[in-house]
Amino acid sequence: MTSEDRYLDDLKVGDRFTTGEHTLDEAQIKAFAAQFDPQPFHLDDEAARGTLFGGLAASGWHTASISMRLMVTTGLRAHGGNIGAGCELQWPRPTRPGDVLHVETEVIELRPSASRPDRGIATLRSETKNQRGEVVQVLVSKMVMPRRV
Repeated sequence: MTSEDRYLDDLKVGDRFTTGEHTLDEAQIKAFAAQFDPQPFHLDDEAARGTLFGGLAASGWHTASISMRLMVTTGLRAHGGNIGAGCELQWPRPTRPGDVLHVETEVIELRPSASRPDRGIATLRSETKNQRGEVVQVLVSKMVMPRRV
């Protein structure tokens, strides 16, 4: 499916969307970490080698931010904007310098609102993957979507 704005009624369970790509480099990782998550394993490769990560790793929040940008600009877009109504987020492996990320999203549930006929909730499972197909983030989210009324 294309990345045009969609209504809840345009979707069906099982629909899949794949975003474009983003290449992450060491400078981006360190800049994000310096501003938002200043921990040694995000800021200094040498310090990171002695940690659980064994080397420089992007903040999970950085991975989430990149994923969000990819989903909003080249993935499933709801008419009127992507509005979240809750989520579960996991980072099963670190994102590293040189990783080329993309997001694959599947519609897993659609629920029209019983009290607000102009909208509903789409439950989505989005996997952010690197260039080797390894999953670096799993996001299961509920998105408020308008309906065609």
